[in-house]
Amino acid sequence: MLYREAGQFKTSYAADQAVFPILQDRIGVAVILLIAFVVIPLTGNDFILNAVMIPFLIFSLAAIGLNLLTGYTGLLSLGTGAFMGVGAYACYKLATIFPGVNILIWVIASGFFAAAVGAIFGLPSLRIKGFYLAVATLAAQFFLEWCFTRVAWLYNYNISGAIEVPTRTLFSVPVTGPTASAATRYLIVLTIVVAMTWIASNLVRGRIGRMWMAVRDMDIAAELMGIRLLPTKLLAFAVSSFYCGVAGALMVFLWYGGAESTVFSINQSFIILFMIIIGGLGSLLGSFLGAALIYILPIILRFVPAELGVPLHAATVEHITFMTLGALIIFFLIVEPHGLARLWQIGKQKLRVWPFPY
Repeated sequence: MLYREAGQFKTSYAADQAVFPILQDRIGVAVILLIAFVVIPLTGNDFILNAVMIPFLIFSLAAIGLNLLTGYTGLLSLGTGAFMGVGAYACYKLATIFPGVNILIWVIASGFFAAAVGAIFGLPSLRIKGFYLAVATLAAQFFLEWCFTRVAWLYNYNISGAIEVPTRTLFSVPVTGPTASAATRYLIVLTIVVAMTWIASNLVRGRIGRMWMAVRDMDIAAELMGIRLLPTKLLAFAVSSFYCGVAGALMVFLWYGGAESTVFSINQSFIILFMIIIGGLGSLLGSFLGAALIYILPIILRFVPAELGVPLHAATVEHITFMTLGALIIFFLIVEPHGLARLWQIGKQKLRVWPFPY
């Protein structure tokens, strides 16, 4: 078998603790990145890029943000959709007030506004947790939804109440607006997602990540060890909201091209939560796997039967999707709480010791 660790020796602690310590893993990641950055933009049509790849990457980034809070810190949140909305509206206002600044700078900067709002609503996490914290974040969801609808200043008093994305360029190439090509927007989203995933992997493997996981496993013991609970939990809320805010700005400015407040409803929060439950709590890979399954599954159900000569009605596809997701959530909660990421990890471990997998 090709997937073997035997013969690969580490001469330093840093090498042994690398994100991809096995050569085959590094080769696999390099191949995936090559396909993502080169093959897909060259071969994929507008439908593949606009309807599949761009939303998949955006949802993966939002799932990473929620996973940092719920999977790594153990703080349940139902306000992900609202924090994504904060990022989108902040980016819209910044682009309106400072039209001469490159829009990509405001996409990243909008995450800081979402982080500030997330930290404010994370204050109750010191006193409450579990179901009660989920209710507190649910209140944040409804309050921010109300602001998106009622505070007309956020959408520049537009009669439609929607965000209208202007055309902006980078090196004379349109990156937002109707003239921006799908390949350009895809490459920008991909670059941001890869960079922020790399940052998240370093966070969770370092001192901050160990503090988060200590709080998740037993917050009282973590406090006795010298970990300050309030700063640690607020940092988790801030970082999580930052990722969700950037994902919301990307969703509006590089996918939809405009949006109303209903885009950031409670349904969006539940969809992101389902992604990390199915993909795997406490796993960055699980965020991508969960996003791929939940978002791409309806597309497969819609087009594969049609290619086989058995087209399904849109309502039928929606019902099948809901039933499948419900069954998968129950299955993973009972059989494998760590989701698809854990199944992938078990499969790799068995490959490494094959033909003696047990």
